[in-house]
Formats: sequence, structure tokens, C-alpha cells
Amino acid sequence: MFSEFRDFIARGNVLDLAVAVIIGAAFGTIATSLTGDIIMPIVGAIFGGLDFSSHFIVLGQIPADYGGSVTDYAALKKAGIPVLGWGEFVTVVINFVILAFIIFLLVRTANKVMKKAEDAPAGPTEVDLLTEIRDELKKR
Repeated sequence: MFSEFRDFIARGNVLDLAVAVIIGAAFGTIATSLTGDIIMPIVGAIFGGLDFSSHFIVLGQIPADYGGSVTDYAALKKAGIPVLGWGEFVTVVINFVILAFIIFLLVRTANKVMKKAEDAPAGPTEVDLLTEIRDELKKR
């Protein structure tokens, strides 16, 4: 069983998948930063300081012993108070769209590069070269 597992892991496609997962996680981090640190502040500035992450609806009663801010989404959520964080959801959706667009651009570019490689004229085949060599030797 161990040797089968080792053979499975040693396959190229499994290693490629592992690399893809790691790179995908890195892209996710980049897209999250792009959304939270660059795009959402610009959107907020355009719409007069709107910060989507702070928009939520409290769905339940806030306990009397709650000492945090009633306008702090993270504190309410941490305290276990049911909140509908629609602003956070909007941010995640924008994050997803950005990541999907980046992946689309990468795949599109890769397809163009592969198409150019396929369209490039191929050199002579091995048989053509051997035929040339044979013909040249016959002439001598």
C-alpha cells in the first residue's frame, strides 16, 4: 500500500496539482489585499466614505451584558450575536470576481502562447533529415 501511495504522489499531475493549490492560495491572498486595501477604499471614496465591511443587520437581541460597540460587526459576531453581514459578503463577492478575472487573463494568455507555438512552422522531421543525408551520400 505504501508503494502504491508513493507511486501516486510521484506522478507529475499530482505534483502539478499541489503547486497549483499553493499558487492559488497565494493569488487568493493577493486578491484579498487588492480588494480590501485598494479597490474597496476607492469605491468607498467614490460613494462618500462607504465602507462595505461595516454594513450589517443585527438579527437578534443584543444581550444587556454586552459591553462592546453595537456598530462593530466583528465584535458583535465574536460575541455570538446573530448578524447578517451583507457588507462583508459584498466584499467577498468582489474579491471572487477579481480572482476569477485574473485567472481568466492567465488562461487566455496561456492559450494564446500555446496557439502561437502550434502555429509556428515545424522544422524538418527526423525522417526528412535522414532522407536528405541518404540522398547526399548517394550523390558522393
